[in-house]
Amino acid sequence: CQIPCGIYDDELRVELIEEHITTIEKSISQLQSLSQASPANYNQIVRWVDNKEHHAQEIQDIVAAYFLAQRIKVPETKTGEAWNSYVERLTILHQIQVAAMKAKQTADPSQVVALRSLAQSFRKAYFGEKGTHGH
Repeated sequence: CQIPCGIYDDELRVELIEEHITTIEKSISQLQSLSQASPANYNQIVRWVDNKEHHAQEIQDIVAAYFLAQRIKVPETKTGEAWNSYVERLTILHQIQVAAMKAKQTADPSQVVALRSLAQSFRKAYFGEKGTHGH
């Protein structure tokens, strides 16, 4: 939510993004399998497309409503390490948004690879080299 309750679980949000990526991957796999089988699979194909798009939207929602709106803060100055870190995080989050959009538009497994790589990059950019809070 966007009220200042102060209860944040950043790591959980990244884990949710990763879980949504896995669901998109399974959806694409099912779409490919069902598309090669009987044409009577149209209903299931539609359901897997809907599932894939839903989870891609969930990624976009987490990025926009949680990280961009609440957790990524603009530094006081536009120079130095704080600014560079800010720009890096924004860039990766924008790339995640675009990759999630492409995952909606296609059934291309390369979008899953891109999303996974970007999620890992964001983990490191956000949490540091270990990729976790460490507590």
